[in-house]
Amino acid sequence: MSITTEAELAGMKKASEAVAFTLKEMRKFAKAGMSTKELDEYGGQILKSFGAKSAPYETYGFPGWTCISVDNEFCHGIPSEKRILQEGDLINIDVSAELNGFWSDNGGSFVIGEDINEHQKLIEASKQILHKAIHNIKGGVRISDIGFLIETEAKKKGYKVIKNLTGHGVGRSLHEAPHEIANYRDRFNVTRFKKNSVVAIETFISTTSTYAETMKDGWTMVGNKGGFMAQHEHTIVVTEGKPIILTEMNEIWN
Repeated sequence: MSITTEAELAGMKKASEAVAFTLKEMRKFAKAGMSTKELDEYGGQILKSFGAKSAPYETYGFPGWTCISVDNEFCHGIPSEKRILQEGDLINIDVSAELNGFWSDNGGSFVIGEDINEHQKLIEASKQILHKAIHNIKGGVRISDIGFLIETEAKKKGYKVIKNLTGHGVGRSLHEAPHEIANYRDRFNVTRFKKNSVVAIETFISTTSTYAETMKDGWTMVGNKGGFMAQHEHTIVVTEGKPIILTEMNEIWN
């Protein structure tokens, strides 16, 4: 969407506060010995307390309030009573929701407890790359140039990017134009970021894979060559200068 009034900006801020606070609290709540279903139910209650509705549930009938992916799962992981979190697990939580007609999206990867499996380096790379990408976005910048920046930074750090998972426009629905804000230079994409537009920028930084494939459950995605992936995501408003980071209170950069 494009922000044209103060009321629209206020609406986006409220929806973004709901998803950002939910993500932050879920990260604090997550611990070894807990099922991903219990973690998801906790997040669902927080969204409900804001009056917000789960975006994947509302849009796609997703079997959970949030997407929780663990270890080799890259994204869209289904919360389950059978999936018990272990010390050192790499976990990704993606929270998106609708509130009063406005939609916002954010996510982040982190380690459960002690980093015994040495995932933190990958996580830090994803966070830093997202920070750099977002702070290079303003009206008129080519979307493909931000993709090139993300892939270049990933390569510098010894990682790859997932080419078939992208950021996207957001605001009046979960996925809007621009539909593909890729993590690499897509030379066929000549579109530019537009001032006042709302976009969800997300990194997909991986150890070995370059594509994500859907598992038999129809939702969960894993890497075509295995390995691990870290994702971090903020919803922002594009300006002529520094972007407005609507989901900043999720504290994924802290």
